[in-house]
Amino acid sequence: MATILQSSLLTNFLYPLLLVFFLSYAILQKTKILGDGKQQLDAGVSLIVSLIFVGAVFPKLIVANLVQFMSVGLVIIFVGLMLWGFISGKGEFPEKTVKKLGWVVGIAIVFAVLWATGMGSPVVLGLQKLMAFLFDSNWSGTFWTNAIFVVIVAAAIALVMKKAPVVEEKKGD
Repeated sequence: MATILQSSLLTNFLYPLLLVFFLSYAILQKTKILGDGKQQLDAGVSLIVSLIFVGAVFPKLIVANLVQFMSVGLVIIFVGLMLWGFISGKGEFPEKTVKKLGWVVGIAIVFAVLWATGMGSPVVLGLQKLMAFLFDSNWSGTFWTNAIFVVIVAAAIALVMKKAPVVEEKKGD
């Protein structure tokens, strides 16, 4: 169901007109190409450029695609910055920890984008197949039991072999 904001008049005429008008006006104001304090001249030129732009079909399609890409990109960046803000907080973490957590945030964003775009299904299916191979095969029960046993024995040996600090006694004269 389409709303009034999705009507053809707005999406094909008004939105592109306003976008190009405000962008070109801001650029003209910032660069002062037409002179300092020439707001009316900048607005007039921006209006003419935006009306010409709306009349052309191909540039309008390019800008529409770029705006869609930009909006998705901005949302991804916003989510990443929010997660980074949650992690870094007041900067109480050591630098190495923040770098490691930054990698975690980056990986989380990649997985979120894969999931949101629907491209994550092949990745999830691949991980399911890997987990089924590692844990549901006829050999996996014996392998993992032995692997856990070896790790426990190695940890016990490491604890026993850990040397206590040697304290030397000074002999009196």
